[in-house]
Amino acid sequence: MKTLLVVAAALVNSKNEVLLAERPSGKRLAGKWEFPGGKVEEHESPEVALVRELHEELGIGVAPIDLEPFWFLSHDYGAEFGFHLLMPVYICKRWHGVPHPHEHARLTWSHPRDMHALDMIEADAELVEKLQRHLV
Repeated sequence: MKTLLVVAAALVNSKNEVLLAERPSGKRLAGKWEFPGGKVEEHESPEVALVRELHEELGIGVAPIDLEPFWFLSHDYGAEFGFHLLMPVYICKRWHGVPHPHEHARLTWSHPRDMHALDMIEADAELVEKLQRHLV
């Protein structure tokens, strides 16, 4: 089975809310909410990939030094999609610009304790639990 390496960010505002993005129609898992990020290209480190993805997806600028390693998510999507997901997750509390949904249907700020009310991607469930304990 193929392993897919992606990277994601928990962008945290001053209220300890985290930015979530809704996957657009026409994409796999359309309508589900996720943490912004994306695939790590062969020539990239996870941090460089995340800086690039946040700029492409949200139009914001992030310095690699402002990405705090938080957790490493591992999820088996073998039966559904034929791959295993490995995803380093970073917390980011500093960025330049205002996030806009360049590649998503819409964005929302949510405290992790309230994310259970959203239709989140299955792989993110453990991440939500960890963020809820971390962002009190």
